[in-house]
Amino acid sequence: MIKTAVVILNWNGKRFLETFLPFLIKNTPQNNVELYVADNNSTDDSVHFLKQSFSQIKLIRLEKNWGFAEGYNRALQQIDAEYFVLLNSDVEVSAGWLEPLVEMFDNNPQVGACMPKIKDYYNRNKFEYAGASGGFIDKYGFPFCRGRIFDTIEEDVAQYNESIEVFWATGACLAIRSNLYFEAGGLDKDFFAHMEEIDLCWRLHAMNFKISVVPTSEVFHVGGGTLAKSNPKKTMLNFRNNLAILYKNLDSNVLFQTIFIRLILDGIASLKFLFSGYFNDFWAVIKAHFSFYSSISSLRKKRRAFKSKHSTKTNHLLYPKSIVYEYFVKGKKYFSDFVK
Repeated sequence: MIKTAVVILNWNGKRFLETFLPFLIKNTPQNNVELYVADNNSTDDSVHFLKQSFSQIKLIRLEKNWGFAEGYNRALQQIDAEYFVLLNSDVEVSAGWLEPLVEMFDNNPQVGACMPKIKDYYNRNKFEYAGASGGFIDKYGFPFCRGRIFDTIEEDVAQYNESIEVFWATGACLAIRSNLYFEAGGLDKDFFAHMEEIDLCWRLHAMNFKISVVPTSEVFHVGGGTLAKSNPKKTMLNFRNNLAILYKNLDSNVLFQTIFIRLILDGIASLKFLFSGYFNDFWAVIKAHFSFYSSISSLRKKRRAFKSKHSTKTNHLLYPKSIVYEYFVKGKKYFSDFVK
């Protein structure tokens, strides 16, 4: 068994591999580390390119596009390592990026997963949307980050350089103990993509493990590499999967009232899309709800199966207010306005 496996899941991402693999090879220590690309049955020239140009990187070929979640599940089953690092193909790693993450695990046995500071590839003085300097979630399931609240993205002026416990670590660069990944059930394949890392981190909390951000490790993320931010498919997946993580993970005493309020808030969001002229996104929210309703039976089985083994309460880890109200009504735009 090696100590650390860095695994990139690729689907038609030759342009990213060509740009970012040289940084990964240059800035990743060779000792007890293996680099992998798991290919989700790409239809571009990714596989041939990897074989010709990066023979030192191990290639795992999957027979079809399983999506982000199941693609990683199937790839990681073929890797024997103590720690996994799930790394997006559109991430530039900096010098010394991996060592702090490994040290976090080595020195803190209760930390089950961790992440680096995520900054914007194009605006390198700013945090990046999908993780910034650690992720949190409010009582109604809305995720936010230390450095990013909704579409307000802060400049990094070292204000969030402290390594702290967070609620979730971004899937753009998620380091996790391999035994916990499998014990927790891995990423939920029914999510396909988006928010599956929040769901996994929530399960780790229920197993009494912690999630940390390690800002001494810094990477730069392009973002939107597979789906653009305005893509209705992404809208559908985000709304559907957000409801799913609430149903699967909330404590029983607040489950139904929280889901009810969240459905109302989603209805308001869909009307905002409609009146703003984003008709496809409006329909995406409707589709998300019907998809959620049709999956309740499956979600209930998953919830019962996991909570029968891990019944630790987790509601106290959620931000206790509505960030929708705090952001849009009270005008709080920065993480420091929310969390003292």
